[in-house]
Amino acid sequence: MSYPKIIVDLKKLQKNVESVVKHCETEGIFVTGVTKVFCGYPEIAQAYIDGGVKYLGDSRMENLKKMKDLDIEKYMLRLPMISEAKDIVEYADISLNSELATIKAINNAAIEAGKTHKIIFMMDLGDLREGFFSEEEFLNTVEETLKLSNIKIVGIGTNMACYGGIVPEIEHVEKLGYFKDLLKEKFDLDLEIISGGNSATIHLVEKKSTGVINNLRLGETLTIGQEPSYEKRMPNSYDDVFTVEVEIIEVKEKPSYPIGKIGKDAFGNIPTFEDKGVRKRMICAMGKQDIDFGTMFPLDDKIQIFGGSSDHIILDGTDSETDYKVGDKVKFKLEYVAVLRAMTSEYVTKEIIK
Repeated sequence: MSYPKIIVDLKKLQKNVESVVKHCETEGIFVTGVTKVFCGYPEIAQAYIDGGVKYLGDSRMENLKKMKDLDIEKYMLRLPMISEAKDIVEYADISLNSELATIKAINNAAIEAGKTHKIIFMMDLGDLREGFFSEEEFLNTVEETLKLSNIKIVGIGTNMACYGGIVPEIEHVEKLGYFKDLLKEKFDLDLEIISGGNSATIHLVEKKSTGVINNLRLGETLTIGQEPSYEKRMPNSYDDVFTVEVEIIEVKEKPSYPIGKIGKDAFGNIPTFEDKGVRKRMICAMGKQDIDFGTMFPLDDKIQIFGGSSDHIILDGTDSETDYKVGDKVKFKLEYVAVLRAMTSEYVTKEIIK
């Protein structure tokens, strides 16, 4: 097995999913398991299915294609590109939309394929990423969409805490309820899905403040067992489903403060350093091209991350009780961003433990 490698424990992942699904069911919410963090690997997505999610969702067409043989309905989470309308119809059962031109393109592709494609209208409730901000535009789009032969409107949804970092609260739920009632009043539409957001929304389940919401699109909560709005651990969950092992390629006693005038590093930043004297510096063969240093944590808690470059992680092993040598491996627990980077990198080996 080559290094660096990311290790995925499917048993722990399935336990996380089962726990979160059960938690959401107490408020009548079904879960869409977001697969983009692990790039749609079918073996990993199957653990979501076995854990009880109702749908899978991904924002990348390449990942939906990988999962085409899994027997479950799938969302396209990112607003579709007109250029991928045919693939949307072929590989996604439901897509999230906010542009009439795109919906018309999907309808044409659905006619050609002899299918009916389901859509969820996205509402921008303040985070200022995707979705309708104008009520007039929204209603006009609904009216025009209802004229399309091969499109079925099944729901409305929103996204929070991604671009603007806005924490979902009860007023956002009430706004979704308003739009749900508006579509019933004006178009006699009974919506199947009210999708209340991502993992940042799950804290409303504990508060019993989910209102009309009956769907959440969850990735971080399933994979690392944490809700991100307040960084609380989910009950009965694991935070080490994903771990990374890296190999040490150099061990030297060196000063902790660089020698000479400090300018910009390889990423255009001016770094700062704390002078701790001479330390045992260990260089590992993995870097910023493959992982996020700020969301990875050594299992040996006596090790600290000094920093690194695109190809290297530099560790301080001075205080560790282990006498690390060249060729030894160091293991890290990962949070969401580190998982995303490592799973995406073609330079990181994937080991899936069944």
